[in-house]
Amino acid sequence: YSRQAPAELVGMLKDSTPSLIFSTDAESIAQIRAHWPETPEITSIDEAFTGEDVPLAPPYHHADTDPVTIIYTSGTSGEPKGVVLSAGNVAHVLRATNARLDRLMMLPGASGTNAGNGASESVSASKLASGSSCPVPKQKRQADRVFHYLPFCFAASWISLLTFLSRNSTVTLSMDLTKLSDELKLAPPDYFINVPTLLERIRTKVEDTIAERGGFAAKVFFRAKDAYIRGHKNEKRMFDSLYLSIARSMIFPPVRKSVGPNLKALISGSAPLSVETQLFFMMLGVPVLQVYGLTETTAICTMDDPRQSAPGRVGSAIPGLEMTVAENGEILARGPNIFSGYWQRPGETAKALQDGWFHTGDQGDADANGNWRITGRLKNLIILNSGHNIAPEPLEEEIAEHLPEAKQVVLVGNQRSFLTALVSLAPSNGSNHAPDQNRVQAALNAVNDGLPHYKQIRAFHMVSEPFTPESGLLTTMGKLKRDAIAARFGAEIDRLYQKKSQ
Repeated sequence: YSRQAPAELVGMLKDSTPSLIFSTDAESIAQIRAHWPETPEITSIDEAFTGEDVPLAPPYHHADTDPVTIIYTSGTSGEPKGVVLSAGNVAHVLRATNARLDRLMMLPGASGTNAGNGASESVSASKLASGSSCPVPKQKRQADRVFHYLPFCFAASWISLLTFLSRNSTVTLSMDLTKLSDELKLAPPDYFINVPTLLERIRTKVEDTIAERGGFAAKVFFRAKDAYIRGHKNEKRMFDSLYLSIARSMIFPPVRKSVGPNLKALISGSAPLSVETQLFFMMLGVPVLQVYGLTETTAICTMDDPRQSAPGRVGSAIPGLEMTVAENGEILARGPNIFSGYWQRPGETAKALQDGWFHTGDQGDADANGNWRITGRLKNLIILNSGHNIAPEPLEEEIAEHLPEAKQVVLVGNQRSFLTALVSLAPSNGSNHAPDQNRVQAALNAVNDGLPHYKQIRAFHMVSEPFTPESGLLTTMGKLKRDAIAARFGAEIDRLYQKKSQ
């Protein structure tokens, strides 16, 4: 990963015990050698493809149990671990992703109720693992137009790549995030994979642009938006239908076109997506389909069905995968996409795989239709000295909704008497200054209203710079490194509690 800190990267390299390392350029090679003088042979990718041509070896057909890759976890709660994935793991997930995309694209044979009825269902694990393409139905497939900007070193993005290659897809790769908006317009896709951060940015940009223009259109847009959200909550008011009707005929269509004229869906994963953002795109007529999974589950546990997605939930388990909830609220999973173990870590493997079940470390529940909701991370639970257990993620998300300029919100309070918050802010509305303390306090007051006393956030500290992977406070996937954040701001956190106790 290009933004990986060299020390973290070398840690993974050492753990993987490589015999040969390929790197992209001389600078990265120098950084690796600086942190690991006794490194094995390193060669640049350019050098690997120069010299005499050699005949290609014939395809190797793997057994389902054969390992085909090791992908390292992001290390949110400790040192990254190498996840060993097999040909069978990958083949099973590719059948599921192809079937779900067949439904989205409304291809022949994609109308069945079982997610395994897609065109690629009959492909054997050995063919998929060896790179053979999926069979094309008798009726010629229309090519999927796909846009992709995520690095392929992450499990979900890697599975996406293999899925694209196994379909009749035209894929446009964006190599520069600063040009993403323009490149997206040049390649109007049917769908593309997202992290929630990008969807939040698109939503904010659209709303800010409309607000700046003002006038009748802005008035109708925001009243229609409020009406749509109230309708989702079954709290309709007089004139809501009128505003929605006007917006759907005059305002939403051009906004939707600016987001993506051919979009059948946006696909989101890797982190929680706020319900408000999901409803925003649904209001414009663009479904947002969520996917949930971990590297250990070959990237996927659940996927939204294009025909019956539920806002705030991440879809049902893929075919063949069982999911249940343990007594402590932890989600457990078992099935053909579960990894075989961590590379050279038998102790960690034994903890993660118990009695045939993989312990995800996530908390959640399923509704009557089998659609799962992820409510938090078990290791992130804050346990107050009163004994109350609090999942921080829902509260952090709610604070962020009341404070759009917040880059990150982190609740702290483990073994303390009450909750406090670290709020990373950035300048907004064209100002060179971040919002003042009153804005943050107002957001906390709005969230605290109606909460039981032990869940209320009693104090906060404003952080002037956003947390980043470069600072060591985010993983490469943009997830909070809570232990590192608590250590970095330990003095500030202590002062919050000292001040409140005086």
